[in-house]
Amino acid sequence: MAVRRRSARPARQERFTPDFDPDFGDRALTEARHDIVIGRWQGVRDLLAATGTDWTRRTHRLRLLSHAAAGSSTVETWRAAEPGNPDAAVLRAATEVVRVFDAAIAAGRGATLDRGRIDAAVDACRGAAEAAPADPMPWISMLSVARLYEGGVPRRELRHWFDELRRRDPYNTEGHIQVLRYWSARWHGTHGSMYDFARDAAGVAPPGSPLPVLVQVARVEEYRYIADGALGRGPVRGFDQHWKHELAVTELRRTHARWIGGREPGQPVAPEEVADLNFLAHAACYAGQVEIARELMGLLGTRAAWVPWAYTGDPEEQFTRFREGLGVE
Repeated sequence: MAVRRRSARPARQERFTPDFDPDFGDRALTEARHDIVIGRWQGVRDLLAATGTDWTRRTHRLRLLSHAAAGSSTVETWRAAEPGNPDAAVLRAATEVVRVFDAAIAAGRGATLDRGRIDAAVDACRGAAEAAPADPMPWISMLSVARLYEGGVPRRELRHWFDELRRRDPYNTEGHIQVLRYWSARWHGTHGSMYDFARDAAGVAPPGSPLPVLVQVARVEEYRYIADGALGRGPVRGFDQHWKHELAVTELRRTHARWIGGREPGQPVAPEEVADLNFLAHAACYAGQVEIARELMGLLGTRAAWVPWAYTGDPEEQFTRFREGLGVE
């Protein structure tokens, strides 16, 4: 009987592929978003009721649900069926904000959006805040849509909205990111005002909070603004050190120490933390901070976020290249 000879050629190793699932493994959210697309609202209602007052998870879920709902009438159907349900009011307000941003994108940068359309979204947010007085999400939605007002909103009003958010959830990262973008050079501020806001917020965050990553978000926003302005005019001078200069590295290490160093050892990364963790991993990779980058990529596993990688090249190529270069299993 002939003996089959085993091939000496090594088995082909399967290539790593990052997972750009926008829900970051939150399967209940994925199912609810699918329900919205097919016109079912009951699963969304049950998901938000089960989320309760876990504001970080709730914010993550509402943000993604609102994007799913923007292209359909499912949220309006829910509101009509259960007009007294505060979750329906909060989701509808968040959905209106997404729709206004979609209209602004369709109009093109520099186009003036109808102020009445923006006012209507703010009114929906105010109604949601009355329906769900403890929920931070209506205030996050207001802080987001504030960017679309020509010339911004009065400083006192913006401050009031931000104070209302912080009364409900003082370290809400998503809400802080919305204010950071408001104060960016792309919208109604400068690089300096954006960094000042980010550093002030990061400085008061408790250990284990992801809020210090605002500084790395600001660095990405600055890169994006300058790179967009230089499009077609050659490379941006000095950007080879944008991620690597002394202050950038110091702030990266500080964020890592306060956020990751303040977490319980072995604590798993929840879906609502993945987007923020991608910002920190991106900064560590581009700063050449090998040990930190390796740790963060290990925490992420396959879970990649489109932003911020999309601002510096092809997201899949970068995520894969850095991960393999770091030797992450």
